[in-house]
Amino acid sequence: MTATTLFYVILAILIVNFIIDKVLDALNAKHFNDPIPHELQDVYDETEYKKSQAYKKTNYRFGLLTSTFSLVLTLVFLFLDGFEYVDNIARSYSESPIIIALIFFGIIMIGSDILSTPFSYYRTFVIEERFGFNKTTKKTFLMDKIKGWLMMVFLGGGILALIIWFYQFSGDNFWLYAWALTTVFTIIMNMFYAKLIVPLFNKQTPLDAGGLRDKISNYANSVGFKLDKIFVIDGSKRSTKANAYFSGFGSEKRVTLFDTLINDLEDEEIVAVLAHEVGHYKKKHIIFNLTASIILTGLTLYILSIFISNPLLSHALGVDIPSFHIGLIAFGLLYAPISEVTSLIMNWISRTFEYQADNYAKKTYKAQPLISSLKKLSKNSLSNLTPHKAYVFVHYSHPTLLERIKNLKLKA
Repeated sequence: MTATTLFYVILAILIVNFIIDKVLDALNAKHFNDPIPHELQDVYDETEYKKSQAYKKTNYRFGLLTSTFSLVLTLVFLFLDGFEYVDNIARSYSESPIIIALIFFGIIMIGSDILSTPFSYYRTFVIEERFGFNKTTKKTFLMDKIKGWLMMVFLGGGILALIIWFYQFSGDNFWLYAWALTTVFTIIMNMFYAKLIVPLFNKQTPLDAGGLRDKISNYANSVGFKLDKIFVIDGSKRSTKANAYFSGFGSEKRVTLFDTLINDLEDEEIVAVLAHEVGHYKKKHIIFNLTASIILTGLTLYILSIFISNPLLSHALGVDIPSFHIGLIAFGLLYAPISEVTSLIMNWISRTFEYQADNYAKKTYKAQPLISSLKKLSKNSLSNLTPHKAYVFVHYSHPTLLERIKNLKLKA
């Protein structure tokens, strides 16, 4: 295979992936005006449903604009040998492969983020504002950007530098060292994400003693689930949308409730949501997902190690001097179809796990408060109640609201 042929293969992957994605989006959009299923009639009244339809249509049109812009920008960059140009800039500052790679990816990532910032700004301060979701101030928006860049530089840059160093001293066996590094990093992030990362962006405070904390503790004790760390996060700092999540495991496991969730739901509904999350722990879903992530990362790194030394990867992107960082970009573009397949499989598994967690909550607590909480959360986020089946199959990590409610209403 020649570099030119590989170049056109990369173009084909980008374009075909875009077309498939847009077809799915269009199919999904055709169902925006479908009548609400009988089981969900009480989620929206007529005015609220019209608002949810407007929100879906607005996001659909905006998503079409942003994805088209991204594709066109990528194609122009490829045809104009943009990677060669950036690579030459990086090489003008250093002869060290690590420094060159860090400068190269720094320019690519920050440049990409700057170009996408107007779209992010519009989504936050126009679309989300128009539909009553946005609580982000311009100062918070800017600080989030700066903090994100700093994390990318120190975390992303540090990991990349180590991986290239592994490649320099071990050649094609670098993937084993890189796999060990990413495994340790993944476990640390799973363990200490709430302690290390969340405080950079949000304030967390222990849930005050009282009725809600007592109900959560009583439920946790009833199912033999040790839970001492219950926190409230200031989610309302950025949005009115609600959420709750578990993080960590072992002695570091904790539950975090968005303040918006506490405001939107009754105590019994919050306990039901947490019963669902406990179900994920009890059913070993957290361990499975962590293990699957580590295995998939190892597989990807192994495949990368087979091709990374081939100069054809760099030449396909128009870069004369072969390098690890250019090869990594080309590999990432070529690996996209495999990534799509693994994503389909993981989404299917995830939807199965969601049913299992719902069933656990139904068995150990109650079905009705979980049903009512899911309806409220869907209503308050103007969720799509009538998505297309193909779109759900490809993109959804959770079953639809209708599917979950039907499952919860089944007798054990």
